[in-house]
Amino acid sequence: MFDVFIQNPVLFYSCVLVFSLCVGSFLNVVAYRLPIMMRKQAKADYLEITEQEAEYKKLQNEPAFNLMLPHSSCPKCKASIKPWQNIPVISYLWLKGKCANCKTAISARYPIVEAVAGLLGLFIAFQFGASLQTVTLLIFTYFLVALTLIDLDEYLLPDSLTLPLIWIGLFANSFQVFTTLESAVYGALVGYLSLWSIFWLFKIVTGKEGMGYGDFKLLAAIGALLGWQALPMVILLSSAVGAVVGVAMILILGRDKNIPIPFGPYLAAAGFIAAVWGEQITQLYFSFMGI
Repeated sequence: MFDVFIQNPVLFYSCVLVFSLCVGSFLNVVAYRLPIMMRKQAKADYLEITEQEAEYKKLQNEPAFNLMLPHSSCPKCKASIKPWQNIPVISYLWLKGKCANCKTAISARYPIVEAVAGLLGLFIAFQFGASLQTVTLLIFTYFLVALTLIDLDEYLLPDSLTLPLIWIGLFANSFQVFTTLESAVYGALVGYLSLWSIFWLFKIVTGKEGMGYGDFKLLAAIGALLGWQALPMVILLSSAVGAVVGVAMILILGRDKNIPIPFGPYLAAAGFIAAVWGEQITQLYFSFMGI
């Protein structure tokens, strides 16, 4: 398959673009439904533990709600979305951003996420060509997009996404896709413990929690993909961007400084930048330092 794509780069780029657009559409579903599924599961666990059998059975008998069911529909009129109304980006433009049935406005977030996923996928394909690096980074990027959306909405980085991401990085580097397996294992370990240590130091000093446990696991996943050597760059980039954006939101938008800012999106962005331009950034730094 790689040989076919290498010989036909236009076919390769086209396939990656179309596939990434479709995945972007699915990521919208994941970002919306996964937190709801988690809350329902937490409620079910609570009812089971507290032996509220009647309420537990009632919850279990509710219609299926997962990443596949129920089928997509308009949140207002409940009209089912037909397959030709669900083509990434194109359907939104064709329907002029409105439900085909009741003409309720559709959030622009849906085509934006689809377009971002498609463009990121195409960019990765251009950077790494038809290779295992492209396959691995595509999967990793899809996860990062989903985690970013959920963290922005819910201040949450679900274990059901971060933990598989750690294993994906370790598995890929068992073939030395981005680094050695040894470096990947230490990357996962150091990534988790570094933010874990900062969390507890901040809590001891201030009595407040500065970040969530999901951030530890996301950095562990980035370390598993890129190796422990990339972690200082990722932490520096994410902290710098997070600080700039946070200050800007307080000074320009008047955001209350006591309202927490999700750190996951900055970690995700920094991890992506390190994966694509890590070597160039390191070389630029050494050149600047005269090393």
